[in-house]
Amino acid sequence: MRDFAVRLAAATLMIASSIALAVRPVDAQGDTAAGYPKQPIKVLVPFAAGGGNDIIARVVSQKLSERVGQPVLVENKPGGAGFVAIDTLLRSPADGYTLLVAPSSVTVFNAALYSKMSYDPLKSFAPITVMAAFPFYLTVNTNLPVKTVADLVAYAKSNPDKANYGGTSGVFQLVTEQFKQNTGAPFEYIPFKSTAEVATALINGQITMAFVDPAPLFGHIKSGKLKALAVTTEKRSADLPDVPSLAEVGVGGVPYEGGTGLVAPAGTPAAIVKKLEAEVNAVIRAPDVTERFKQLSVYAVGGTADEFAASIAHNIPIWKAVAQKANLKLD
Repeated sequence: MRDFAVRLAAATLMIASSIALAVRPVDAQGDTAAGYPKQPIKVLVPFAAGGGNDIIARVVSQKLSERVGQPVLVENKPGGAGFVAIDTLLRSPADGYTLLVAPSSVTVFNAALYSKMSYDPLKSFAPITVMAAFPFYLTVNTNLPVKTVADLVAYAKSNPDKANYGGTSGVFQLVTEQFKQNTGAPFEYIPFKSTAEVATALINGQITMAFVDPAPLFGHIKSGKLKALAVTTEKRSADLPDVPSLAEVGVGGVPYEGGTGLVAPAGTPAAIVKKLEAEVNAVIRAPDVTERFKQLSVYAVGGTADEFAASIAHNIPIWKAVAQKANLKLD
């Protein structure tokens, strides 16, 4: 079983029962989803089009629309580490017609990095399910004179004026800051609106390195424009078996595998959340979606809303500790 699924199950066994009521409010109108949906559903993506989370959202939304008989429309709302999209969600009625693609940056990493936020990932959302998971790859332009992680660290130390990295949110910062802390490499952060833009910046030489998710990355690796030096998971990825894990090359820290979830506003009727949970689980297990995910080098996770909620609660303190150790705060 994949690392993410194992952690998800373990977290669930520990704390799912203790937080279920907090994140799954009871529907005061009878807890019914009869007739839902009766109108189009909007799915907010907190990043610009073209990145991994956006692509996953569009694949799932298209198939979900076919299953529920209503349009499921993706709307990109990039900016502010996801806060623009989150605020839009939380201003929307809790009726199941506005949902949010919620990657780990939204559900876990913002809470680790910001002491004051406009939302609480354990109280503001009604989690639905985790749609997909994927590793990050430490990536450079093939023209950069490095072949290994050790080479990259040495290059950064010798060329501090050229040592920078790109990312779209706190998750990329915190994973990279952990890397910096464990290697002493002096990389400076440059923000982007999508990981597709990060990949383009690597190709153009605007940034030296980045941790990138597979969807916007693998085409450029196959074309020879970009090179992956390491993967953030505990073990090597089957998609790029020649790429070592960070642990293999002596860079310690918390292994990381990203997850892309789907949430509704807190207060959404439990029966609607349950229906969405069932429908999305059916979508991500459909053979054509499984094949599309395979092409993107991501894999379906699925599971219940309570399992998703438990995973969030389990991972926030882990990454808070990492942020504190790195002395990283984004307030």
